[in-house]
Formats: sequence, C-alpha cells, structure tokens
Amino acid sequence: MNVRVLRIELKRSVAPWAGAVVLTTALAFLYLVDAAWWRGTTAWTAQWTSMALWTRALLGYLWPLAVGLGALQGLRDHRSKVSELLTTTSRPAWHRAATLAGTTAITLASAFALLVLVGAVQVLSNTEYTHLGWLPVSLVGALSLAAGAVLGMGAGRALPSALTPPALTMGAFVFTALVHMSLGTEPNRVSLLSPAVQEVREVLVTLSASVHVGQTIWLLGMAATGFALLVAATPRARLIALTPVLAGAAIALLVLPSDPGRMYVVDEAAAELVCDGPVCVTKTHQARLADLAGPGKEALRLLHGALGGQAPVSVRENTAVLPDGSTPQWSGKTVLFDFDDDIIAAAKGEELTWALIAKGMVPGCTPVGWSSFGNEDFAQTVAVGWVLGDLRSLPGTGSASLRREVDAAARPVWTELKALPRAEQLSRINAMRAAALSCKGDAFDALNGGASR
Repeated sequence: MNVRVLRIELKRSVAPWAGAVVLTTALAFLYLVDAAWWRGTTAWTAQWTSMALWTRALLGYLWPLAVGLGALQGLRDHRSKVSELLTTTSRPAWHRAATLAGTTAITLASAFALLVLVGAVQVLSNTEYTHLGWLPVSLVGALSLAAGAVLGMGAGRALPSALTPPALTMGAFVFTALVHMSLGTEPNRVSLLSPAVQEVREVLVTLSASVHVGQTIWLLGMAATGFALLVAATPRARLIALTPVLAGAAIALLVLPSDPGRMYVVDEAAAELVCDGPVCVTKTHQARLADLAGPGKEALRLLHGALGGQAPVSVRENTAVLPDGSTPQWSGKTVLFDFDDDIIAAAKGEELTWALIAKGMVPGCTPVGWSSFGNEDFAQTVAVGWVLGDLRSLPGTGSASLRREVDAAARPVWTELKALPRAEQLSRINAMRAAALSCKGDAFDALNGGASR
C-alpha cells in the first residue's frame, strides 16, 4: 500500500476518527482521573517500564473501542450498497481487504505510539535510568489495538448489521472484564489473553519474554481471522476463517507460563544495586542515591551506637517482590526500605535519618498490599526515640490527630523504657526487634515487657 492509496483511504474511512478517539480517551483517563498512575515510584511518568505498563492497563477500555470502531469500518461497503459491485471488479478481494485493514491498523497503532510518546517525553525528564526493556510491552499493546480493529472489521463484514459495532464493543468489554475477574489474587494464563495488564504496583516488575511471545501469537491469530473474514465470501469460508484465532489461543495458552512467578517478573537489570559505601539503591533510582547516602550512613552510625554488635551494617532498597497478602521478610543486618513507604516518601534531610532508623528497628509486618495503623507505628516511634534520646513524630504519620494518637500511646512506654536500667532497656529493645524482624509476636508489647496496654 503506497502513500497515495493510504491518503485516499484515510479520507474515505473512519480510521482517523478511530485513532483520535483512542488517543483522546486515553489522555483523558490519564490526565483527568486522579488515580494510582500519578502516585509514587510507579507513576506513569516516573519510569519507562511503569509508563509502558500503565498505558497497557488502559487497553481494558481502549481495546473494546478499537474492536467496535473496526466493526463500524467493516460496514462501510454494506452501508454504501456497493458490496456486489466490488465483487465484480478485477481487483482481488484480499487487496481491497489489505487496504482497508492496513489503514485502520496503522492509524490505531500510531495513536497508541503517540500516547507512549507523551509519556516518554515526561519520563526522560524524571529518570536517569534508560533502557529498552519496556519496548516489547508497548509493541504488544499497539499490536492488540491493530488486531482488535481488524477482527472488528472482519466481523462487521461478516455480520452487516447496524447492531454489530455496539454488540462487538460490549462483547469485548465483557471479555476483558471476565478475564480481569479471573485474576483472583494472582495472574493466570487466561488473564494474559487480555490486551490489558494488571495495575502497576512494583516499579521493578515487568512482563516476562514468554508472555510477550504468547500474547503476540494470540493477537496475530486474531488479526488473521479478522482479515480472513474480510475476504471470505461464503458461510463455509467464514467458518474456516475462525481457525486462526482458535489456533492462536490454543498455542498461546501452551506458550504462556503457568507459574504466576514467571508472568510478572523482576527486571534484573533495573534491580541491580548502585552503592555509595554501605548505602545502596537500585539502578532504577540511582538519581536518588546522592540524597540518601548521607542520612543512610548517619542512621547506621546511630544504630550502631545504640545496638552495638546487633546493629545493621548496610542500608539497601528492597528488591523483593512478594505476592499481595504475603508476610514481608526482613534482615537484622540490613535496613531494607522502599521509596513508596509512607515514612520514607515523606522524609527529607534529617527526617530521612529518623525514617531509616525506624525501618531498621521496626520494619513493619503488615501484609503486602495492605495498610494498617496501630501498634507497629507506636513501636517505631518509641524505638526511634530510644535511639535518638528524644521522642519525635516520624514523617508520614499523617494528620495532627494521628500524630497526637501516636504520641499518647508511645510517650508513656518511652518514658518507662528510659527509666529502666540500660541492660533491661536493651533486653526489651532486642525482644522488640526479634518480634518485628520475624513478624511473630507484637513489637509494641515487647517494649511493654510483654504486657499489652
């Protein structure tokens, strides 16, 4: 298809409108809705992989639109009442189908590319870590829109009714919704048949190569069926045209990994550590090392002064990615932190030192993906006050009423602890750390000598 043919086809088809609808809808979602894609280290403009995954997540809404708009395009000849006339021309049916399908597919893929470009321009100014590992995620996303549109065109040609576009759009929405419901607590092979992906919760997570391959096979089968339906002229040919999409689904399910741990995986290159002495961050966040190194080293110095040989000897960004609901795993010799942790995210300068001390003393045992407020927050405040010699409100505590609640619970315990002999203080602190690091028992109760208040 040369440029002249493409230009003519763009003028007489709904392809430009389809591209505009997809692009403007996506940008409206991203910029008008205050959602998770604007928050923390996984914001869609913060890192390359996060940007690619968030734009793919939008396909849960965009892909059904592409299918419906494709079906509308597929009805063009029927609406114009020229179907029989075109069958009498010498031009091959596949040639006309390629022109029709190619124009819409290119337009929708270009619209998705522009969406990615909008995010890429912002990511360039927000991170020093550049890589191409995100590219397959976006390429499969563009392919899904093109394949969905071609499938819609084929269905529109095979079922020439005004009800076909809305019915296909609704059917595609139902498909993506049902596939999303099949996720449960972990992804599965069926969920990977959806063009959309899960919400981005970890900055170091990406899709595995086998997922890219399986999804590409499935989408190519979908596009092949759409194209075959555009060409098919008899009921028998239309039935045969369903073979590629069914075969693509079957092969994709064989290629897609069955183990959830091999679907969304840690990007090893992004998780590589960059260090300044004992303080390390991942390559993804290497730009933040300069601000973290000083407070991190000071936190280690203060912890060593308070705990002696039991103190942590390094500070490191946590690279473990655990399933939602699982119990965190901690080390007594390493202060593990996450830039999205409330107290770390809210801390700057000296407060960052306090926050790192808190993570070294009471790292937190709230299950992954959950949030809580209570004894762990009180224990952190007492522990940091014990190390610093003065009780202070930690960053990220929240509103003034929450800070007062923490102070009311922590101050009596801190006062009692400081009044004890040094050996008894250490005994309670060690019991608190043992409970906090193992996530067995209550750290705040240990500071009380084992008695709940």
